[in-house]
Amino acid sequence: HLSLRLSLYTHSFDEEEEEAKMFRNQYDTDVTTWSPTGRLFQVEYAMEAVKQGSAAIGLRSRSHVVLASVNKAQSELSSHQRKIFKVDDHIGVAIAGLTADGRVLSRYMRSESINHSFTYESPLPVGRLVVRLADKAQQVCTQRSWKRPYGVGLLVGGLDESGAHLYYNCPSGNYFEYQAFAIGSRSQAAKTYLERRFESFNESSREDLIKDAILAIRETLQGETLKSSLCTVSVLGVDEPFHFLDQDSIQKVIDTFEKVPEEEEDGGEAEAEAAAAPAEQGGAGDQDVAPMEM
Repeated sequence: HLSLRLSLYTHSFDEEEEEAKMFRNQYDTDVTTWSPTGRLFQVEYAMEAVKQGSAAIGLRSRSHVVLASVNKAQSELSSHQRKIFKVDDHIGVAIAGLTADGRVLSRYMRSESINHSFTYESPLPVGRLVVRLADKAQQVCTQRSWKRPYGVGLLVGGLDESGAHLYYNCPSGNYFEYQAFAIGSRSQAAKTYLERRFESFNESSREDLIKDAILAIRETLQGETLKSSLCTVSVLGVDEPFHFLDQDSIQKVIDTFEKVPEEEEDGGEAEAEAAAAPAEQGGAGDQDVAPMEM
């Protein structure tokens, strides 16, 4: 009997050891379970979802905030998902990650803003809304085993009595204020562009801020031709409620930096040809093509 018990114990111990090998690193079945190294894998998965989402970009000056996003459809047969949402006349949000989670959080922000306006008869300060959003997005979730982190990052832009603000809310519950920031797929290229230019953003005009946002969006496309149909741009500022730019306005901005260099080059060639014309032709070269024409 002793040998039988010993063999059964050894067999069960071997099974437990095999199971331990299989599940040794799987501390991700519950968001309230910490790994031995002090990590919450569910939170890290949510942060990874943000990196896989379509790019979103935010910039701010003293008086304006611009939010822009890439319109990316799942297939040629489908439309793209909205990535920028209006919260109030003085607050907007751009998202990257799971769009469904982004809609839930934007609806929560809209409700908080309306409740504050109704109770206090004044607009909700941007910083206060961001703190409430961070608490809802992560702190509450990590205290309940049946919840999960929201797999979405949010760029919250707004204007209040203290000026223009741009915050990034991370799925981990952290939030940071930025002069300019980019999140989502291929956002590093946009960050590099913004890091070269951010010192001038504070004094930038509305038009320059929009142009820089679109140029940052172009950096995330990696060689793909930029068109107005590929991006969404929204603006809010002093005496300018949150609104979206129409496709024609975006295309006009794109045309200023996509076509002008080519026209200038053609104009330079025309001027050189006119200068090289012989004098005995009575200045016929000056009567040919205007410098900016094809």
